[in-house]
Amino acid sequence: MKKLTPFLISTLLVFGVAACDNASKTSESAPNNPNEAPQSPSVQTTEASQKDAQSETRRRQLDSDIRAREQRNNTTGGDTDRAKGDLASEVRSKLEANIPKGQLTVDATKDGVVTVGGTVNNQQELAKIETLAKEIKGVKSVVVKTTVAPPTR
Repeated sequence: MKKLTPFLISTLLVFGVAACDNASKTSESAPNNPNEAPQSPSVQTTEASQKDAQSETRRRQLDSDIRAREQRNNTTGGDTDRAKGDLASEVRSKLEANIPKGQLTVDATKDGVVTVGGTVNNQQELAKIETLAKEIKGVKSVVVKTTVAPPTR
């Protein structure tokens, strides 16, 4: 039993690390990583993403998530030095709340470089990505690999 417990714990840690290595996505249909070639979303997918992002419940979740992370980072003094998973998740929340029709994937590095891939519906949404991402503390630069792809029928 003494040898089994460390084995089980290390197995759980390996699966946990593998599960947390995914990029943050604004919708289920967004590409799995920002470097993946984007495809035009369907009209139904775009409408479902918009409906979800604009629902009162989802907006409260996004606001609550952003506030909780800001409070935690202010308490721990980690205002500008954040874990890459936190950074990607906060940027994803910000983009999801402000670009509800986008199919975006966000990845971050430890040194504050955020990469955003996927698709948005128009040029105005594309122009907002870098500005919105830089509003999150700890983001030093933004690489936008997103393309404009109106939904297809």
